[in-house]
Amino acid sequence: MRYVAAYLLSALSGKENPDASDIKKILESVGIEADDTRMNKVVTELKGKNVEEVIAQGYGKLASVPAGGAVAVATSAAPGAGGAAAPAAAAEEKKEEKKEESEESDDDMGFGLFD
Repeated sequence: MRYVAAYLLSALSGKENPDASDIKKILESVGIEADDTRMNKVVTELKGKNVEEVIAQGYGKLASVPAGGAVAVATSAAPGAGGAAAPAAAAEEKKEEKKEESEESDDDMGFGLFD
């Protein structure tokens, strides 16, 4: 991911087709040692492509990815209205349990947020 980020930074700075030396320069400026194989992979995959178009294609692919529990709730709601109430109640109970655990973990530390 760092190589893609460095490539994008170089592209945003005005360079249309950043090369490996541009990516390496950016990574080394923040103290990251560059791996030549990964860096060259990013450069070859994005060579000759418009960064804005690649990002737009990525957003299109991301929109088709299902999001967490939304699929389970939708399938349980199909049999009838009563099917959706049970998962919602279970989700609320889990949220309450998580809140209690976080409060207890603060007590174990021996101090509070405003002490």
